[in-house]
Amino acid sequence: MLDGKNILLGITGGIAAYKTTFLVRLLIKAGAHVKVILTERAGDFVSPLTLATLSKNPVLSSFISEESGSTDWNNHVALGLWADLMLIAPATANTLSKMANGTCDNLLLATYLSAKCPVFFAPAMDLDMYRHPSSKMAFEKLKSYGNVMIPATSGELASGLHGEGRMAEPEDIVRFIQEFVSQGLPLSGKKVLITAGPTYEAIDPVRFIGNHASGQMGFELAAVAANLGAKVVLISGPSHQTATHESIRLEKVISADDMYHAAHKNYPDADIVICAAAVADYRPKSVSEQKIKKNKAELSIALVKTKDILLSLGKAKKKQYLVGFALETENELDNAKAKLKKKHLDAIVLNSLNDTGAGFGTPTNKITFLDTNSAIIPFELKSKAEVAQDIFSEIIKRIDA
Repeated sequence: MLDGKNILLGITGGIAAYKTTFLVRLLIKAGAHVKVILTERAGDFVSPLTLATLSKNPVLSSFISEESGSTDWNNHVALGLWADLMLIAPATANTLSKMANGTCDNLLLATYLSAKCPVFFAPAMDLDMYRHPSSKMAFEKLKSYGNVMIPATSGELASGLHGEGRMAEPEDIVRFIQEFVSQGLPLSGKKVLITAGPTYEAIDPVRFIGNHASGQMGFELAAVAANLGAKVVLISGPSHQTATHESIRLEKVISADDMYHAAHKNYPDADIVICAAAVADYRPKSVSEQKIKKNKAELSIALVKTKDILLSLGKAKKKQYLVGFALETENELDNAKAKLKKKHLDAIVLNSLNDTGAGFGTPTNKITFLDTNSAIIPFELKSKAEVAQDIFSEIIKRIDA
């Protein structure tokens, strides 16, 4: 949700400011670009040098650059326009009162008044201050301006009292913002199940039958789905690909049978299912418990069919929008149409090994999207990340129709 977002973090002078070092790290880890503004007293509680190191940006605290002899000024209007969202944490009673009443006596407040983006504030103060009518009035007035309050929690306070007023923990603040940002996205509230990568079918403890699939297409699909607001379960066979988005739960499997059981476990409550894995069609009938020695000029291995995961999901389909992949080398369209019908799919993504730059082991793909209404939509050769976006664009058109 926060990948690539510009986040302006305002830190005010409260003891909870020490937590902002962890907050900055979490925002950076989530892929955000972070700039920090301190009030004059905030620097008493947290080191500007630490925040600058973590954010990889200079920390600002005044209108004029603090370098000796400098005439440069920190443009609060430009800062407000740069930000995709602004977060004030901790937000003390003093700063909240000023925000609510339009007082503008420091760089943070001037930037707040110039911000055109969503503004979040996380109050932090002692119990009696949090409960005071003036604080409650400030909370309500700020919310009436469209600002978003991240409620304080109960716990031990700096005074030794126990109760409301403790700033939300950094992990909870980031989660709160992510969930807020996800609202209104096309796949918000949806569960997306994706299979990716090859499967390995054991011959003996050392050897296996596999294929050249890298899993990249499935991982790109998972990233797009997560960025569109979905909760994603990504079931992957052996792959070097990584999934870093917090909305993606990665389940690693080895064999076709492993993937079959993982897919069916996650299938009942899924809304969209995309089977992009290159599942082995056959496995050895028996697996040697010991490494097979090279004693003969020839070796024969009896193979049996693996379970057809896509067919079994199609037969069990209720509410799911089910999409399969067809990698073909001849009679591409006819084979894809036949698979679409036979496996009870809603759509199928066709790619051909005859197309240069498509298939396994390449960063690109060239697809044709087919659905049950006889739509045939070809796309040009693109990066797999762009292909994933095209696929979800077509799916969203159909589930929203």
